Amino acid sequence: MPKNILNRAHSLVLTKQRQIAVAGVAALGTAAIALAAVPGNSGTVTTGASAADTAQVAADAQLKNVKGTVTDQLAPQTVKLDAFAAQKKAADAAAAKQRAEAAAKKAAADAAAKKAAQDRAAKEAASRSAERPQMELVSAKTYANNLDGWIRHSLDIMRAQGIPGSYNGIYRNVMRESSGNPSAINNWDINAQNGIPSKGLLQVIDPTFRSYHVAGTSWNIYDPVANITAACNYAAHRYGSMDNVNSAY
Repeated sequence: MPKNILNRAHSLVLTKQRQIAVAGVAALGTAAIALAAVPGNSGTVTTGASAADTAQVAADAQLKNVKGTVTDQLAPQTVKLDAFAAQKKAADAAAAKQRAEAAAKKAAADAAAKKAAQDRAAKEAASRSAERPQMELVSAKTYANNLDGWIRHSLDIMRAQGIPGSYNGIYRNVMRESSGNPSAINNWDINAQNGIPSKGLLQVIDPTFRSYHVAGTSWNIYDPVANITAACNYAAHRYGSMDNVNSAY
C-alpha cells in the first residue's frame, strides 16, 4: 500500500480519536458541575444515604459511563490503526523482497555475462595457441648450409608461395648452370657483353632477379635461397616449372 494512503488513514483515525476524547472530556466536565451543584450541608435527611452521597454516587456512575463510552469508541479505531500499520509493514516487506529478487537477478545476469566473456577469451586463446605451434614449427626449422639445405629451404618457400618445382629439377639445373657455386658469375656470354652478367647458383641476371624476387628472401642475388627461389619463380611464369628447363633459359 502506498505511504500517502496510510498517512491519510492515520490522520483520519487520529481526528476521530480527538473528537471522541473531546466529547469524553465534556461529559466529565458536566458530571463535575453536577457534583459541585449539590449543597454540601443539605438539611434533608433520608433513611439511606445523604443527598451529598447520592449525588456523589450519581456522578461516579456518570463518569464511569463516560469512560466506558470513550473506551468503546476508541477501541475500533485502534484496531483499524493496527490493521493499517500491519498492511504498511507487509507492503514494505513485499517491496524489499522485490528489490532483493531484482538485485539477485541482476547479479546472476552479470555473472553469466562475465563467464561468457571469459569462455570466449579462453576459446580465442586456445585457438591462437593451436595455430601458433604450427607457425613456430616452420620458422624454427633449420637447413644445412650446403646445396641440399639451400634447395630444401627454397622448396618450402616455394610451396608456401604456390611456386611449382621439384628437388630433382632444381638440382639438375643448378649443376648445369653453376656446378653448385653460389658465387658463380658469367663474364663472357651475351648478357655479360650487355653489362648484365648472369649470377649465382641458377645464373640469373639482375633485372630478372628483381622482377621475380620472392618476398621473405634476401635481396642479395648471390644468396643461394633467394637466387634459387627467384629463378624458379621466373621459370614457372615462362616454362611452367623449373622441371621443364633443360638448357640455358
